[in-house]
Amino acid sequence: MSEYDMIIVGGGPVGLFGAFYATLRDMKVLLIDSQDELGGQLVTLYPEKIVYDVGGYPGILAYDLAIKLVEQAKMFSPDIRTKEWADILDKTSDGMYVIKTDKGNQFKTKTVLLAIGLGRLSPSRLGAKGELEYENKGVYYTVRRKKDFEGKNILIVGGGDSAVDWALTLAPVAKSVTLIHRRDQFRAHERSVKELYQVAKVYTWHELKEVKGDGQRVTQATIFDNRTKDEKTIDVDAVIISIGHKGDLGNIPKWGINMKGRDILTNTKMETNLPGIYASGDIAQVEGAPKLALIAVGFGQVAIATSVAKKYIDPNASVFAGHSSEMDKFKKP
Repeated sequence: MSEYDMIIVGGGPVGLFGAFYATLRDMKVLLIDSQDELGGQLVTLYPEKIVYDVGGYPGILAYDLAIKLVEQAKMFSPDIRTKEWADILDKTSDGMYVIKTDKGNQFKTKTVLLAIGLGRLSPSRLGAKGELEYENKGVYYTVRRKKDFEGKNILIVGGGDSAVDWALTLAPVAKSVTLIHRRDQFRAHERSVKELYQVAKVYTWHELKEVKGDGQRVTQATIFDNRTKDEKTIDVDAVIISIGHKGDLGNIPKWGINMKGRDILTNTKMETNLPGIYASGDIAQVEGAPKLALIAVGFGQVAIATSVAKKYIDPNASVFAGHSSEMDKFKKP
């Protein structure tokens, strides 16, 4: 059984930065992520959006930020496993932990860092006729690459920030954009909604009834007024269902970690109630502190968590080993 100083659960921006910082401190690290691509919400939810709240970048495409974080995380060669989920946690007689994954693999570790954000993400589906049949054949739940929608007739379903933002983002490259929302009140920013009506055809009080196609791709969608039940069928090349994603924490709430709702409670050292287990990022709630679900906050938290873990593993180590710019004190890439 492979043994590690730290297993990081979660390959989003916080987990990736944690992998960099822990290996910088000469820790043997395994990073486990349930998605098929590292980057977390940056690649799953909004890869084509600009991120403004990360230090050093006045604005950076989310997907590009993910690429930079993956590159940084791999500098000192942590082990990485994707499409795998940390399922069961057992404590060993020598004070270490064994993590068993949904693939049946087992890994032994001195510490565990949970940076799972919202958990395993899966899109919220409508259940409309033809939706599953044409998933990834014209039905999508997010926009991975804007260029894939160039010159297409697009139908967007939703009334939140994501739905409206996709409409605004795709309107300049699409042939046409239609957005439907089941109410007449939007959850998106007012300024964005005003702009939406200038670039897209908007139907409020409307829902998606059916997605139609030729077996290979989407060709039409039937929508209906949920007040009058009147239907209309429109020609579309793509349907983007933007009604949110669900986060699944799996068996982690059964690990014995103190939680409040979906949040893992930590102290200011990012320690949970279980010795050697830490949490950082969106999943963490520092007791007595406000919660800010920002990447920048997660970066600071995970730097604290990995540094405290280093001291936990090696009592002779310093929590703060110096600045990474003094690379001779650390490892050289």
